[in-house]
Amino acid sequence: MATAPVGGERAAPTLDDVARQAGVSRATVSRALSGHSAVRPETRRSVQAAARQIGYVLNQTARSLATRHAGAVGVLIPEPDERVFTDPFFSRIFRGAMSAFAGTDTHVLLGITNSSTPGWGPSGQNPMDLLGSGRLDGAVIVSHHEAATSALAEVAAQPVPVVFVGDPQVPGAPFVDLRNREAARIATRRLIEQGRTRLAMVCGPADMHAARERRAGFLEELAAHGLEPVAQVVGDFTMQTGRRATADFLAGRPGIDGIFAASDLTAWGALQALSEAGLQVPEDVALVGFDDSPVAEAVTPALTTMTNPAETLARTAATMLRDLIDGRSPAHRQVLVSSDLVVRRSA
Repeated sequence: MATAPVGGERAAPTLDDVARQAGVSRATVSRALSGHSAVRPETRRSVQAAARQIGYVLNQTARSLATRHAGAVGVLIPEPDERVFTDPFFSRIFRGAMSAFAGTDTHVLLGITNSSTPGWGPSGQNPMDLLGSGRLDGAVIVSHHEAATSALAEVAAQPVPVVFVGDPQVPGAPFVDLRNREAARIATRRLIEQGRTRLAMVCGPADMHAARERRAGFLEELAAHGLEPVAQVVGDFTMQTGRRATADFLAGRPGIDGIFAASDLTAWGALQALSEAGLQVPEDVALVGFDDSPVAEAVTPALTTMTNPAETLARTAATMLRDLIDGRSPAHRQVLVSSDLVVRRSA
């Protein structure tokens, strides 16, 4: 015999109550409210409306225990927090990942797994600690360095699914990446087509696959036109390295007439150094950046740059992650996205 509610209070609505209200089975209600992809959109909307009508609130803790799902995924970035919060690429990545889980009850959490030095090591939080804690159902991992390859391989081999933005250089690991080498060739070709023959590059970090690919593309396109680089400097995708490297170029190698910067922030720094040296862009030195970030349109002159569709990369990776969490095989485990040249005033 059921016990009457104490003090005349109504008992909290249950899944069975929602099922009766919506005219569907209890299992359908459970799938609809948990964001399961097998539920038709109109059924999901009907169940959600029924839940609102009777005041049903999903008990996330109980659901987690029953389904062994945490109801959360992470976007893990092994970079110093200073870079994460100053480079617009990462905010775009996070938005893209969130959009893939829109309409579900899965929370997308940002995790900066190392706040002092790039890569995972003693000074940073090992992703295995996060993924093995039961607090995440999976993760999108972004911006990895060569020093972390062994950790990435360990992460890719464990049961909690992960998808990488950028090729982690781990055989078989699912990832989404930009065609960086091809993009760098297009950027370099643009400078050459503008009649520039004494070219320099401010590169990205030497321990990152994307940065190495961009440098390789720069060198390949120069060689295809019978040219050699006047200068190359390894940077870290920041404005500061762009400014310092360009100042060094101008001091030691006069006559540079074109610069390819591995990121828009780096190009911004180069633009500042060129201005300080009394040089005009593009009249004296043409400049091409990379990312097509808000910086590219905000600076004067506006930057010619290569697109780096961070939101598309992250949304694709997060969609792959959803498939893996739901026990499905993604249509493709390794996806390469092309980059386009955006022509503005600087080149």
